[in-house]
Amino acid sequence: MPMTAARSQSHSHSATIDKSVRCPNCHSLGMEIVYGIDHIPVHSTIQLSDRNAALNFPTGNLKLGYCSQCAFLGNTVYDPHVQAYSTQCEESQHVSATFNKFAHTLAQRWIERYGLRNKTILKVGCGKGEFLGLMCELGDNKGIGIDPSYQPARTPPKMAAKMRFIQDLYSEKYTNIETDCIMCRHTLEHIGQTHDFVAMIRRAIGDRKDITVLFELPDATRVLKEPAFWDIYYEHCSYFSPGSLARVFRANNFELLELERDYGDQYLLLAARPTDAPTEPSLPLEFDLDEMNAIVAEFKKSVGPAIESWRNMILTAQKKGEKVVIWSALSKAVAFLTTLKIGNAIEYATDINPQRHGKYLPITGQQIMPPQFLRDYKPDHVILMNPIYTAEVQKDLDKMNLKSRIHGVGVV
Repeated sequence: MPMTAARSQSHSHSATIDKSVRCPNCHSLGMEIVYGIDHIPVHSTIQLSDRNAALNFPTGNLKLGYCSQCAFLGNTVYDPHVQAYSTQCEESQHVSATFNKFAHTLAQRWIERYGLRNKTILKVGCGKGEFLGLMCELGDNKGIGIDPSYQPARTPPKMAAKMRFIQDLYSEKYTNIETDCIMCRHTLEHIGQTHDFVAMIRRAIGDRKDITVLFELPDATRVLKEPAFWDIYYEHCSYFSPGSLARVFRANNFELLELERDYGDQYLLLAARPTDAPTEPSLPLEFDLDEMNAIVAEFKKSVGPAIESWRNMILTAQKKGEKVVIWSALSKAVAFLTTLKIGNAIEYATDINPQRHGKYLPITGQQIMPPQFLRDYKPDHVILMNPIYTAEVQKDLDKMNLKSRIHGVGVV
């Protein structure tokens, strides 16, 4: 297990090729180490009720390797055995009006575009089942969800008859489930051996050519360009550009129907159907190797200064006696704080999800408070972990007559 108490970071500009590492996405030998950080929590969506347990939560290391053959990035020292996904994990964003609007629009679009009405949909990594419920409600579908973090109490009674859930990780033992559509949102980035996982999905489909495969996951292009170091953490062991995502599906006998960006260019959307042999690239976003090589080179130069800029901003505010809070206590916040290593400069995080209230962030130990807490706390600065929610958060601050300055990450 890659446990360590060391607190170190690596932002080298020179090329360090680990020739012992084989890319899990295309199986090419050798990956360039472009970023590294130690002592980060092995889970960042875990719900921790005890601060001491949070401060002493298990940690691992991250060495981000880049494959110049397929434009995939992954943690070359990732160990899946240190993770245990369970009902303690709270990843849901469905309490946000902004996110719910996106989810509703996407569900409707996929239903109409791929004829998903009166069908059976298998969702691999279903979380709490909210999006699967949307697909069933809007398309009169039946749903099967697989996820170890699923909580039965979170499924509305009116939808229970349309869906069934399996509290487990998807594996070969579930490849015999009959379905018309295999959906997987924000799960592939948690899989270390991505080629093998997509191959397993293809084996599950077998000879059927009418099954639609729908994937959604973060776009590494944005992460590298910003550079969004807060989007690089242990649970996300795999990072895809549009091209690297397309390549692993085409190599495993899929034809791509859709490859596009959405949600403020934060997410990649892929739709595919099975074929009998590997297919050739044809969609505009697939041809990104040269672009990604340049983006990765620039990331190596920019990520260190970006970290220092945020650290200086927060520590300067602390010296002035100004209060700083984090808004949105999810993985981004955990990665942001564990990377900056700023001690007690930030006391609290806030989140609109009541499931997180009163809990503590792993390693750094900030307590998660409801937004109403800010009315009396009166922060001078609010660091918003996803700027797409700026209007929503500003509205909440205005209701409390707070003049806090919002700092959206990615906009220093």
